[in-house]
Amino acid sequence: MGSLRARLRRAARAPDRARARAPQRQGADGLSAGAPGAGGSAAARERPAPVDVVIAGGGTGGHTSPGLAVAAVLREQSIACAWIGSRKGVEARRVPERSIPYFAIPTGKLRRYWAWQNVFDLTVSVPVGVASAARLLHRLRPRVVFATGGFVALPVVLAAAALRVPIVIHEQTAVPGLANRIGARFARRIAVTFPDGGGHFPAAKVVVTGNPLRPELRGGSPDAAVARLGLDASLPLVYVTGGAQGAQRINRAVGDALPSLLARAQIIHQCGDNPATGDRDWLEARRAALPEPLRARYAIVPYVGAELAEIYAIAALVVARAGAGTLNECCQLGLPALYIPLPRTRGDEQTVNARLVERAGGAVVLPQTELTPARLVTKIGALLGDPRRLKEMGARATTLAVPDADTRLVSLLTQMWR
Repeated sequence: MGSLRARLRRAARAPDRARARAPQRQGADGLSAGAPGAGGSAAARERPAPVDVVIAGGGTGGHTSPGLAVAAVLREQSIACAWIGSRKGVEARRVPERSIPYFAIPTGKLRRYWAWQNVFDLTVSVPVGVASAARLLHRLRPRVVFATGGFVALPVVLAAAALRVPIVIHEQTAVPGLANRIGARFARRIAVTFPDGGGHFPAAKVVVTGNPLRPELRGGSPDAAVARLGLDASLPLVYVTGGAQGAQRINRAVGDALPSLLARAQIIHQCGDNPATGDRDWLEARRAALPEPLRARYAIVPYVGAELAEIYAIAALVVARAGAGTLNECCQLGLPALYIPLPRTRGDEQTVNARLVERAGGAVVLPQTELTPARLVTKIGALLGDPRRLKEMGARATTLAVPDADTRLVSLLTQMWR
């Protein structure tokens, strides 16, 4: 798997190199426009062209992926769009990569707990973000704002409401986030992923659309994955992911269980790259201590880019948090999963998400309070030892997916002006 590790690492660094090369412009109104999508000339960046749809949201992959899927369909239908996001969220990398006009605004963070930073964010950062979003919306003159959630979406929603721009909100989980709860009162329509999720909003506004999948994730094939990633076709592949930031508890449990896990599978482990945890270096040390046959079966990467479609195409099992993005990808692609929900999220959101799939028969849930290396080995071993069950789990997971969620959402957006 040495070639796999090298390829994945190059893929992880490529977006950062591209972003570093891309000139950034800071406007007089505090907006940052990324050159890959902000227009070809300096004049275009100074005066962005009007668009039909402004997408607002990000911070995490779960809030970013639906917007990317919708943007792809908008482009196919020659409907102009732009994206307003944050300066440091996941969307700041992923959106310009796709040549979507991208504008970053200053914004605070919505916290459900007391912190002194709340005072600054609510009194300074959020109002500045609303003002910046309003100036940008005035220039872009969109027919509708599509808000996917995350703290950066709320200033755009508030600005759109003040400017009387129609708003459509998309909620990816069964438990709405704070930004969408607040923004719902200003929205004309609220698109939800699960029918149960509609109960948190006014019934007259709710439309069940599902959660769209980025189209590029459907293009992988097992044969191409083996050839390109250097995998062993005779061994099942377990894909471990803690999301863009990684998950320390999962990382450490997997690292301590490596000899037992690798005795029967190969693993691609997307661990994040958080210097505060030191997980990546720790995992590399654990890998180096393995005997060569097992070491070759284990790849550690901080980030997975275009290779994700191929990884999903050949994965026998996904071990992951239960965030909206990963959960939707597994359901859409029919992938059996072992979910380890992040505890203490708002409304225990990830556990609610994971249990929903488990009840449908598409996943097994392992609470973090029960996570140990030995328990992880037992759970994964039982699943890999029953291929028939894995196949059935994948089929049941798809019952929660809406394959045409992206076109449903685009249809809903265009209804705002047609």
